[in-house]
Amino acid sequence: MMSRNRLVVAATVLALLQIGFLSWIIASRAAILRNGQEVLLKVEPVDPRDLLRGDYVSLGYDISTVPVKMIENRPEGSRLADGGAVRVRLEKGEDGFWHPTAAVLGEAFAAPPAAGQVDVRGSVLSGWSLDQDAAVHVDYGIGRFYLPEGEGRAIEQDMRVRSFGILAAVAKDGTLQIKGLMDGDKLLFSEPLY
Repeated sequence: MMSRNRLVVAATVLALLQIGFLSWIIASRAAILRNGQEVLLKVEPVDPRDLLRGDYVSLGYDISTVPVKMIENRPEGSRLADGGAVRVRLEKGEDGFWHPTAAVLGEAFAAPPAAGQVDVRGSVLSGWSLDQDAAVHVDYGIGRFYLPEGEGRAIEQDMRVRSFGILAAVAKDGTLQIKGLMDGDKLLFSEPLY
C-alpha cells in the first residue's frame, strides 16, 4: 500500500514538473513576442513544404551573411570553429529593413548598442575562412515560418517577385522570435502569443 502511494506521488510530481517546464517555454516565447523590440528582416524563400508539419516557408536572411571584416574580435588563424556563439549588431536602414553593422564572437559586445541599434545572438553555422573578404554564415533559430495549409507554394512564388520581410521581436538577451510575415507593408500572417 505504501509503495503504491509513493508511485502515485512520484507520477504526480513528474507530471507537474513537465507541465511547469512546458508552460515556462511557452511563456518565455510569448514574453519575447509581447515585449521584444521589433525589427524587420529581409527574407528569401528556400523550400515550401514539410511533409510532417504542413506548409512553411524556409527563410534565408540578409543578416545571416556577416562579412568577416565586421567581426571586431576575430581570432588569428585561417578558420572559425563550428557552432560558436556570435552577436550581431543591427541598425535600421533607409529601406526599412535592419542590416548588420558589426559583430563579435562570443556572448556580448564591449559596449551596449546605441539608440537605433539592437544586438541579436546566433551561432556560426559552420567553419569559414577568416580572410578579410570572406563571410561568416549565422543561424538565428528563425529559419522557418509555418503557414496555413495550401499557402506555402503561393507565398514562395510571390517572394520570388516581390520584397517580403519577417517582423521579428528581439528579447533583451538578443534572442529572436518571428512575429509575422510581411508582404511589403502588409502583414500576411502573425504568430499567436500562445
